[in-house]
Amino acid sequence: MTKQIPNILTLLNLLCGCIAVILAVNNSFVAAALFVFTGIFFDFFDGFAARKLNVQSALGLQLDSLADMVTSGLVPGIIMYKLLYMTVDAPELFNDWDTVIKFTGFKIAILPIIGLFVTLASAYRLAKFNLDEDQQSYFKGLPTPANTLLIISLPLILEFQNNDIINTIIVNKWFLIGFTLLSCYLLNSSIKLFALKFKNYGFRDNITRYIFIILSIVLMVVLKFAAIPVIIMIYIIMSILENLNSK
Repeated sequence: MTKQIPNILTLLNLLCGCIAVILAVNNSFVAAALFVFTGIFFDFFDGFAARKLNVQSALGLQLDSLADMVTSGLVPGIIMYKLLYMTVDAPELFNDWDTVIKFTGFKIAILPIIGLFVTLASAYRLAKFNLDEDQQSYFKGLPTPANTLLIISLPLILEFQNNDIINTIIVNKWFLIGFTLLSCYLLNSSIKLFALKFKNYGFRDNITRYIFIILSIVLMVVLKFAAIPVIIMIYIIMSILENLNSK
């Protein structure tokens, strides 16, 4: 039974992702975010449990990727689709034949489909990760959970920050298209990013990780959900600087 604990945690991640999909489709972004956060929590601890219990397996690796594909692949794609749809004037859209795909009793806007590129890029990134044996102490490209947090921060900022300037930027279709393309690039870039895995807890050996964690906590307290994009940017910059220092 002990060896199944990591797999159970992974399945809980998948369950949270499935519920988040349902909520996101129904525009319940805050509730979807809650289940995504919970799923990412299980995603972190399934690997931790596997290492501590020494029950790592090929099955667990594949199961983990399948769960991530839902929680950290499908959910952010749907959220980006929904955000892009918010920028579309539906009545005008549905009267314009070249901007909508029409089926009997069903219509779908073309522009918001761009948001689903995030899901495609996430699938490609996860497949590459499974085949890359070098990514043990670092990540190559932005991990899918981090990218999911980046995207899900947008509706949370709209909901809780109450800043007209930021809200205007987020609901701009060109910003969202650019954000989507940037997300797809970061997922599959060759940038080496440090992993939050501690071989030991000494400050000198983990100075970058400790500084990053402290900065993240401070920024979350000060900026709330608006801190998430800033934290991701700091994560990338600190990783680049660490790579330069190691050469």
